[in-house]
Amino acid sequence: MVKGKKGLGKGIESLIQNQISDMIEESVKEEKPDTYLKVSMIDPNRNQPRKVFDENAMEELSDSIKKYGVIQPLIVRKQGSRYEIIAGERRWRAAKMAGLREVPVIIKNYTDQEIVEISLIENIQRENLNPIEEALAYQTLIKEFHLRQEDVAVRVSKSRTFITNTMRLLKLDERVQNMLSETMITSGHARALLAIENHDLQYETAMKVYDEGMSVRDVEKLVKRLSTPQNRQKEELEHDNHEQYRVIYENAENRLKSIMGTKVNIKNKKDNQGKIEIEYYSLEELERIMELFDRIQQK
Repeated sequence: MVKGKKGLGKGIESLIQNQISDMIEESVKEEKPDTYLKVSMIDPNRNQPRKVFDENAMEELSDSIKKYGVIQPLIVRKQGSRYEIIAGERRWRAAKMAGLREVPVIIKNYTDQEIVEISLIENIQRENLNPIEEALAYQTLIKEFHLRQEDVAVRVSKSRTFITNTMRLLKLDERVQNMLSETMITSGHARALLAIENHDLQYETAMKVYDEGMSVRDVEKLVKRLSTPQNRQKEELEHDNHEQYRVIYENAENRLKSIMGTKVNIKNKKDNQGKIEIEYYSLEELERIMELFDRIQQK
């Protein structure tokens, strides 16, 4: 499934006008770093919105750093005897991969709230965050720093509606959130799935969306059908029956494994039909299983 690029709302120009963006711009414009710090003295930002770092992109950046060094300094703040990254965690990780002992840094003195805002805006500008990371960052600003959605919207130059819709994604089943983070489904798919309140059914539907490559419009139609009381009850009943049969088959598998002393798979089909697969790993083990059948037949 192709991951579409997110827009920047009112654009980078309006973001630069934001007070926090001005802080970033001012720091980046400095031609020389304040100093160089040992990589081992620097810690990642505990409130970094970005949780997923693409391995291939990191390797490419690491190769570039090996050739040219770290061109843009990291922005850090002093924390006791150590330093915490405000901006530039990707460069720091790549520098470690490249085997650098020191990196250029600019030391700033920002509050916790300013750091979260700077990290969030930097990642939004570079389109680095997946929708769940972005939603969690907004949630952090609201819960930990007691901001309103309107305040967050102003800081990141997004509409309040955009902030609300993004944060709604956190109501998804955790498994569906992971699928969204891994680009198995898109934000459009995810928003359509929010109408399914049963989380197990929501996840099963998300897997159906992924397996069948459904469009957002297809998902909306499917969810609409499931949302009618009759269809919803039917789907939930089928889900419950599926779970009951799954437990029965798992118990049967475990009983057969205990008797056979080897791996047993029960593959059920429709109408309670299926087949049993018994694995063996040598001719001697096959003979042992056959002897077991002979003893059972004689009883």
